[in-house]
Amino acid sequence: MAYRKRLIWLGALALLCMVGYMTLNLQGALGYVVPRRFTKLAAMLVTSVAIGVSTLIFQTVTMNRILTPNVIGLDSLYMLLQTGLLFLFGSSILLEVGIEVRFVATILLMVGFAIVLYQLLFRGEGRNVYFLLLVGLVFGTFFGSITSFLQLLMDPNEFQLLQDRSFASINNVDSDLLMLATVLLVLNTAWLWRYVRLLDVLALGRDHAINLGIPYEKIVKRLLIIVAIYISIATALIGPITFLGLLIVNVAYQLIPTYRHHALAVATVLLGVIALVGGQLIVEHVLNFSTTLSVILNLIGGSYFIYLLLKGVNR
Repeated sequence: MAYRKRLIWLGALALLCMVGYMTLNLQGALGYVVPRRFTKLAAMLVTSVAIGVSTLIFQTVTMNRILTPNVIGLDSLYMLLQTGLLFLFGSSILLEVGIEVRFVATILLMVGFAIVLYQLLFRGEGRNVYFLLLVGLVFGTFFGSITSFLQLLMDPNEFQLLQDRSFASINNVDSDLLMLATVLLVLNTAWLWRYVRLLDVLALGRDHAINLGIPYEKIVKRLLIIVAIYISIATALIGPITFLGLLIVNVAYQLIPTYRHHALAVATVLLGVIALVGGQLIVEHVLNFSTTLSVILNLIGGSYFIYLLLKGVNR
């Protein structure tokens, strides 16, 4: 197939970015630099899979190419959890409670919120994914308002700690946390694998999927839970990156003209690796850490989002 050559080129470019990131400007400090770079590289790989695949699934379910899973309020909930933790218990909680415990608790709360939201919204007749998006936007605004209010009341030192958590950062990823995130990612991907072929059918739309014998609401709820787990893993690991998924999935649609989601997923992950690793190379070796990777990605992704709106891209 024609798109396979493009997948090979994307794979080669992603590999080049990874090799360049691991080998550029080592300056002889192999024992210190290489393990740190490997940890950050692994975190970027986990994030690429989590954000890329989750956004691809979400856009297939919603039949809309300008939406991302962030619209259901998970990013806002993450910031509310971080803000509430520091507001109620102070910065001492960061020392008293292990990072693994906070990581798992954050994921469980975010996924729990998504599950409760799905169960409530899909219980009634006539409620569909678009109603879910509307309620998700309302919850996101609500969580954001509470977060802003708590931040006004916080101690300035604790607010500074919170600011560090409000931007995605690759530089301070904990290796033990990365191991846990990788295990959760593998388990979630294994759960997704049985539904990959159904995504090709769901892309035809709700009515066609039902006519072809797909239990639509049951499958969609499970896929949305998988999406919530992916987003929770990526957000809890490195922080929120708003436009990364939108950027890499839409570029994958342009480069890989096929309905087969396994090919689109591979292309999306490879583009995520190129964006994250290539962007981190620029941050470290060109900009000398004068900005963060999330700022660059949000700038490019936000501009691309405006372009998609003006172009009128949907499906």
